[in-house]
Amino acid sequence: MALKVFDLSCEHDHVFEGWFASQDSYQDQLSQGLVRCPVCHSDRITRRVSAPHLNVSHLRAEPAVLRAESAPQARAAVAAPSGDQMARLQAEVLRQIRRIVRQTDDVGARFADEARRMHSGEIEERPIRGTASAEECRELVDEGISIMPIPDILDDDRLQ
Repeated sequence: MALKVFDLSCEHDHVFEGWFASQDSYQDQLSQGLVRCPVCHSDRITRRVSAPHLNVSHLRAEPAVLRAESAPQARAAVAAPSGDQMARLQAEVLRQIRRIVRQTDDVGARFADEARRMHSGEIEERPIRGTASAEECRELVDEGISIMPIPDILDDDRLQ
């Protein structure tokens, strides 16, 4: 299935991508408050201007590296990975993130309390995951406690 990838941002200017089945799917999820910032969990989201995917494969025949004599401020060039290489790289990144998530302690609904106790030094810091309401997430962020929502696809215990 082809997905629409939109550049989004929240009210705090955190920029992130959203992947949707269609423009209508994006609008439906947005109106239901399902689209949230992965940094602060805000549901006040706006779509940013983004560059469309352009088929410029015919331009690859041009030299990839500018010559120093013709462009004194030239920067080093890096070859883009092929489609297969990119797919393998993305799969490896997903595997590594899921491995990291598996190494956390699932504290369930006690997430906000445990995060506060660690932040205050009451208990030893450790990587945790769990569930928290949108309000609890906002409060944690306001208290200076760094949190990050984990999409279900990265949490083996919550996969559907």
